[in-house]
Amino acid sequence: MAVTVQKEALSFPRQMFIDGQFVDALGGETLPVIYPASGEEICRVPLAREADVDRAVRAARRVTEDGRWGQMNPHQRERLLHRIADLIEAHAETLAILETLDTGKPIRDVKRIDIPLTVQCFRYYAGWPSKLKGDTIPVRGQFLTYTLREPVGVVAQIVPWNFPLYMAAIKVAPALAAGNAVVLKPSKETPLTALYLAKLMAEAGLPDGVFNVVTGDGKTTGTALVRHPEVDKIAFTGSTAVGQEIMREAAAHIKRVSLELGGKSPHIIFSDADLPQAIQGIVGGIFYNQGEVCLAGSRVFVQKPVYEEVLNGLAAAAKQLKIGDPFAEETTFGALISEDHRKKVDRYVQLGVEEGAALVTGGRIPPGLDRGYYYEPTILAGGHNRMTVAREEIFGPVALVIPFETTEEVIALANESQYGLAAGLWTRDVSTAHNVARALRAGTVWINAYNLLDAAAPFGGYKMSGFGRELGEEGLELYTELKTVWTSLR
Repeated sequence: MAVTVQKEALSFPRQMFIDGQFVDALGGETLPVIYPASGEEICRVPLAREADVDRAVRAARRVTEDGRWGQMNPHQRERLLHRIADLIEAHAETLAILETLDTGKPIRDVKRIDIPLTVQCFRYYAGWPSKLKGDTIPVRGQFLTYTLREPVGVVAQIVPWNFPLYMAAIKVAPALAAGNAVVLKPSKETPLTALYLAKLMAEAGLPDGVFNVVTGDGKTTGTALVRHPEVDKIAFTGSTAVGQEIMREAAAHIKRVSLELGGKSPHIIFSDADLPQAIQGIVGGIFYNQGEVCLAGSRVFVQKPVYEEVLNGLAAAAKQLKIGDPFAEETTFGALISEDHRKKVDRYVQLGVEEGAALVTGGRIPPGLDRGYYYEPTILAGGHNRMTVAREEIFGPVALVIPFETTEEVIALANESQYGLAAGLWTRDVSTAHNVARALRAGTVWINAYNLLDAAAPFGGYKMSGFGRELGEEGLELYTELKTVWTSLR
């Protein structure tokens, strides 16, 4: 059993990290951490309530005001961030085990994708502290006028369970690079890599109070963090419904907010595309990470002349995915995060069939894998763009394949959604590629590719997929204030 085999990875403090110390919740309450591939409880972590959150925020506020981090020489801050990246790289094996225990995703994916992207993110932002600068502005009159980039202050960051470590990295790294203090709340389902990251932060020599981790649920811990009057900014990745609630709560103190929310991304295949490559792209776009990806290409639009060929190719490719033990190197498709989530995914599949879609493949618990939260890669076909499964985010391994005829038609179908996080398209025609990319209402568009991210390239959504851009230079704007200084020269 993986829980037993990997027990050594759990030999670190599984407590909250506040002001440089691992601590229990003041009330002593805890929450279970469940291994999704077996349903077993592997450990427990503290349930932070308002008083615990207050401790973390006050520690962050203190270090913000005394200037030990925000006013530190930027070159010194760069060295510390590089040290953090070095430690993540050195502890990659342990972090991969913890991430797999938390999420049930294949460890081969964690090692090849999650950990390298996390390291890249910290290294990218480690180079920025000495490059943050203002401008001199030629105003009217005899004045020297310039701008300064300053830290926002205390930043609350709430991350989801699908990519726990990487989602933390794309928020924590730019916030620290800009000189802020952070209170991070990981998902209640996946707290382990955030706590291990805290251990590495301390080992790197980060001043006490700069990085804090509070564990708990959204209703109790998350709400207390969002409502705390000493929090200057909230960065959230998760569902659109929770993002809306955070905006309402943040209004009370006019907190700065950035949101990366849901998606129902269109993935378009034109008849002139390289079909074998496109089929592999679609499979990766919807079945990577068990479909638990906000930018998953869940609405697949295929031009009619190649519709049947693509559909058959997708079904064959889906059946080739190796479902099983996440710690087995041959496994390419792991477990869903929880039993409740698996039931939700299955309800959507049944609803899709009831509304007229054909079940091409999947739609069940894999034979022999009734322990844990497994669900087969699923393809629905022949539906239309206004079905429930075409409008609502399933956040699971379910693709709806819809035929189309013209370019104008598919642009309208793709944009007919409340979401606008990402999109992909496959064609050999350069004009079609760029004209469609420009017409799509999405924050990221991939041409003859899908699911690519890089620390240097900004990422975020249109419409109800949120606002603000993470990654790239734009990611730093979320964590800085711009101050204008006027000096009279008369």
